[in-house]
Amino acid sequence: MTETVEKKWYVIRGISGQENKIKDYIDSEVKRLNINEFVEEVIVPTQKVVQIRNGKKVSKEKVYFPGYIMIKANLTGEIPHIIRSFPNILGFLGETKGGDPVPLRLNEVSRMLGKVDELSMEGENIAIPFTVGENIKVIDGPFNGFNGNIEKVNEEKRKLEVMVKIFGRKTPLELSYMQVEKI
Repeated sequence: MTETVEKKWYVIRGISGQENKIKDYIDSEVKRLNINEFVEEVIVPTQKVVQIRNGKKVSKEKVYFPGYIMIKANLTGEIPHIIRSFPNILGFLGETKGGDPVPLRLNEVSRMLGKVDELSMEGENIAIPFTVGENIKVIDGPFNGFNGNIEKVNEEKRKLEVMVKIFGRKTPLELSYMQVEKI
């Protein structure tokens, strides 16, 4: 069959926290059942989140819409029933009882996919929230609780050179953006 089938984007409702397992399962089942001409793409919208754990900056993927998985497919015949029967799947978003799944509108798809692209790039270039001469408070590390003044901002390393008064003497410290907050 060489005829091209039009595929639309749908949203699958799944059990929250199981999004990546559902995606992997759908991908493997699509291959196993040989229905890849109907299912083109499965996406779990995620964003990069930076957290501080034990003083270290940890980058982590976080699900942007918990419990939802996007799927680009042609849901004809048995395909919706096959997908609904997979574990951890609650159904399709917007479907009425006994009705067909409702596809997303084009502007919703571009907004959601655009948001995913925007979020994946956003983590890479964080705007510099500090300026020279600004007063800050150290919130992490051995100098936690000290106040200081920003002397230099190193954008590439994302570090600040801060002058802190320790025992009555000014001492320069090199701190990351995540270790300080504005006063």
